[in-house]
Amino acid sequence: MALLRFLLSGLLLSACVLRAGPVAPALDRDRLLGDLVADLSSHYALSENLDVDLIRPWTSPADGAAETPVSVTVVEYPEALASSMLVRVRYQQAERILRENTLVLRVSLWREGMVAATPLKRGDPVSLQGVTTRRIDVLRDRESLPVSAVGEEYVFAREVPAGRPLTWRDVVRRSLVHRGRMVEVLATDGALVITMKALAMQDGARGDVVRVRNLESKRDFTALVIDENRAEVRF
Repeated sequence: MALLRFLLSGLLLSACVLRAGPVAPALDRDRLLGDLVADLSSHYALSENLDVDLIRPWTSPADGAAETPVSVTVVEYPEALASSMLVRVRYQQAERILRENTLVLRVSLWREGMVAATPLKRGDPVSLQGVTTRRIDVLRDRESLPVSAVGEEYVFAREVPAGRPLTWRDVVRRSLVHRGRMVEVLATDGALVITMKALAMQDGARGDVVRVRNLESKRDFTALVIDENRAEVRF
């Protein structure tokens, strides 16, 4: 009989544990870093892959396991991302604030960069033809040219030998307006739009303000480059 009562008590205890469900772990290093990555990526509106690590030793604000998990919130951010930076965080369990402290972080922001696979010529558009890609940390290699520069906006400013990583110094924005050529100028005043021909006195990429010359009055004025051989003046 005593043995039967012992077995029944064990079964009841096991059932109570099963009904209680799993116990949430206290905050550990991996979850801390994961929460920091999510928080910083959201705050700085990042689309690239962000990695963070702790430079100094860290201890959890709650030891062992807890029924209520510990949350981490960044309460003070640096103005901009850097390869090494300080963030102020708050640890909270439900409504109870456990503590605040400052973390020293090692930060990497990964993006696809480019390397010349073949010699590249001055004036060629920046494209994936003749290049290979590599993973770069833009916080430590800020001059590296990202894959996002591929398109019609940039051309090579100089020849680049094969095997060299591409940088922003290798490219310039492509000119849409060229000195000595005719451009169409749109003069806008509210709903009124007047189109005229003018002579470009400067080269200019999209968004540049260039000097152009009225062919009739021979007077120069400035206009905003908006497209190929087109500029705009607003009053």
